[in-house]
Amino acid sequence: MKKLTSKKVKEYVAWRSNQDLRQCPDCVAAACNDAAIEFNHNSGLDLMKLLFFNDPIPSLMTHNYGFHTATGRHIIETTKNYYYEYKN
Repeated sequence: MKKLTSKKVKEYVAWRSNQDLRQCPDCVAAACNDAAIEFNHNSGLDLMKLLFFNDPIPSLMTHNYGFHTATGRHIIETTKNYYYEYKN
């Protein structure tokens, strides 16, 4: 599995968006990596893209006709919960 680092979080958000990152990059990286392990996915970066930019992850079936599936909503909520655990 490719580990997501806080440096990669900062770089990717700066490249993809013109807004400043308001979330803690260390917590985002840790949460996405934990969720990637839980959902047996090979990249925390994909989970960050889903969470921040609503990019689909076909192998996890997160979207259907452009809408979140129940699985997609569960992955997003789980990742958010991990983030808030690290944040607090």
